[in-house]
Amino acid sequence: MTQTLGGRIDVLRAAMTGQAITPSDPEYDDARRVWNADIDRRPAVVAMCASAADVSAAVTFAAEHGLEVAVRGGAHSVSGASVVDGGLMINLADMNGITIDPVAQRARVGGGALLGDFIAAAQEHGLATPVGAVGHTGVGGLTLGGGMGWLTRKHGLSIDNMVSAEVVTADGKTLRAAEDENPDLLWALRGGGGNFGVVTEFEFALHPVGPMIQFGLLFWDLDQGKDFLRLARDVIGSLPPDVNVIIAGLNAPPAPFVPEEHQFKPGYALFIAGFGAPEEFDDVTGRLRAALPPLFEFVTPMPYTVLQTLIDEANAWGQYYHEKGDYLAELSDPAIDVITEQVAQKQSPMSVVLIYRLDQAYSAVPEDATAFSGGRSPRYGFFIVAICPTQESLTAERAWARGFYDALVPHKNLETTYVNALSDDVSDSRVRSAYGPEKYDRLAQIKAIYDPNNLFRRNANIKPAVQPPAQRTDS
Repeated sequence: MTQTLGGRIDVLRAAMTGQAITPSDPEYDDARRVWNADIDRRPAVVAMCASAADVSAAVTFAAEHGLEVAVRGGAHSVSGASVVDGGLMINLADMNGITIDPVAQRARVGGGALLGDFIAAAQEHGLATPVGAVGHTGVGGLTLGGGMGWLTRKHGLSIDNMVSAEVVTADGKTLRAAEDENPDLLWALRGGGGNFGVVTEFEFALHPVGPMIQFGLLFWDLDQGKDFLRLARDVIGSLPPDVNVIIAGLNAPPAPFVPEEHQFKPGYALFIAGFGAPEEFDDVTGRLRAALPPLFEFVTPMPYTVLQTLIDEANAWGQYYHEKGDYLAELSDPAIDVITEQVAQKQSPMSVVLIYRLDQAYSAVPEDATAFSGGRSPRYGFFIVAICPTQESLTAERAWARGFYDALVPHKNLETTYVNALSDDVSDSRVRSAYGPEKYDRLAQIKAIYDPNNLFRRNANIKPAVQPPAQRTDS
């Protein structure tokens, strides 16, 4: 494709402040590289954008030359949606500026910023907004699908705190999406993924958080799995809003706080974070200890910034990943039977199962207020993450993750799916079922307005409706 484009790449270079990199450039391999080492694709050109104007130039160039577009923020797409063979990668890594207004409690965050940098900047003022749990994840991809993490029970999803966005649409125009300007586009961006354009800047509402929180990690043996999960279910049922937990099936890390005889041991952990009164946190940990004493525990005050980077190393760049995820309406006994059977079968000590509790502020947002593909009733989000050091070992672990998922789905008792967890099945029917018919149809109508030719399709793709309901009013 680069040979076909020939000297026309110079047209793109002349239109951009940033670089347009091709396979002949020494920076090419770094520019195209993504987090999941299992993905190795070669774009014809990588547009290292420095501004919304650069993004506009790249989008226009791709459309004029029939190039498939991939958009790279933090490059964490497990399926590799952020890189494309033979097409154009819009790399936003240099558009990573972050501005915090502590008085208005607002943040402006570049489309290529990483969660860890956003968290650190906001915490300088004792503020935060809900984001994911891995600091080197990109703000953009996580947010556009929903964005859940430690603060979700207290302050909702990332999209619930997204106030506005600057977006480059398929025709190369730069628009503002907010309640008072292109509100249909704002609604679609809040959960509709990368279907509607390239978000070059987000505006978020912030909340007082930290700087110190309470943290606990309690660990149980594999043989205690069913008892632990039933206990966790009971404790979660009465969690105060200022306490959150993540259930994990994993191998104990080789950390200093883990007794040597338990390091690398497979089992179950409950990660507990307290954002309010220490007494509430202590009550939760005390109930767990009394009912089922853990093999070991680590309980300590901790900076919120440390909590948000706690599993960064376990999810490092350069490993081989495959992920499956969905929702469970409840941790029923049959679901617990599946979980304990499957966790014991994982081969890689790096692989992990994470189960998030979603209620309180998550459920306070009306179903139709955003395009979020979930449903807002209380539920659990589960993520089965195969992680391996080599591509060869990933083959068996991928089969384990898929088999685990297939066994658990009959117990979900919910229709919709979290689009950020759709990695290896983004078929039209799967995406439709993820959103449900009403939301999907509304999104398809909006897609027809802002991207009628489906230029942005490397995602959980929403195909444009045949006829848009109205024409855009921007000029």
